[in-house]
Amino acid sequence: MKKKLIKLSREYATALRRHLKQGPRASLVSARELGRKAAAIGLETLDVAKAHETALATLEASSSNDGIIERAELFFAEAITPIEKTHRAEIKVNAHLNVLHTTLGQQTADLAASHRSLKQGILQRKIAEQALKKSGGHYARLLKESRLLQKRLRDLTHQLLRTQEDKRKKISRELHDEIAQTLLGINVRLLTLKQEAMINTKGFKKEIASTQRLVGKSAKTISRFARGYRKQHGP
Repeated sequence: MKKKLIKLSREYATALRRHLKQGPRASLVSARELGRKAAAIGLETLDVAKAHETALATLEASSSNDGIIERAELFFAEAITPIEKTHRAEIKVNAHLNVLHTTLGQQTADLAASHRSLKQGILQRKIAEQALKKSGGHYARLLKESRLLQKRLRDLTHQLLRTQEDKRKKISRELHDEIAQTLLGINVRLLTLKQEAMINTKGFKKEIASTQRLVGKSAKTISRFARGYRKQHGP
């Protein structure tokens, strides 16, 4: 960089001397060219200012001061214009880069938040799937137990119906036997009454009373069986 600065300082002094010799109406094209070259090799305004002071000191020592300072200042101002434009462009670029950096930082933060949210969602989904799987197994066991209980209930119902049917059959047999015995007794009494009616009237009346008691007893027996059945099985 130092060699480049020395070279540019020499070129600056030569260009400034030529410009001043051309008089007040001299073109400033050479100044702009020097400025562009300085900006291209990375020199700053201060570097060009040092080159200008060195060149101006040499010119002041060898020339009369006939508007040289003012014309030299115009030359210097034109020379540093490209550098200043470059600086302004850099400032804009840096500002734009800062905005992009801030935006990128925000996007990175948003992306990180989204990533965390996504991970949390995946974790919650896995937990829900595990809970659902566990719940499904629990419900499957409950369903199996429910079916077993239903089967047992059906078996108990069938067993109860068979027991009730057996009891009804037993009661029916007992009632049938009781009624059959009672009817047989009544039949025997009637035969006796038939014989007594032909022989003894007084004995006939006793047999009628005895037969009536036997019929009453049979009726009570039938009523007792009926009440017992209704208490066990309902109306």
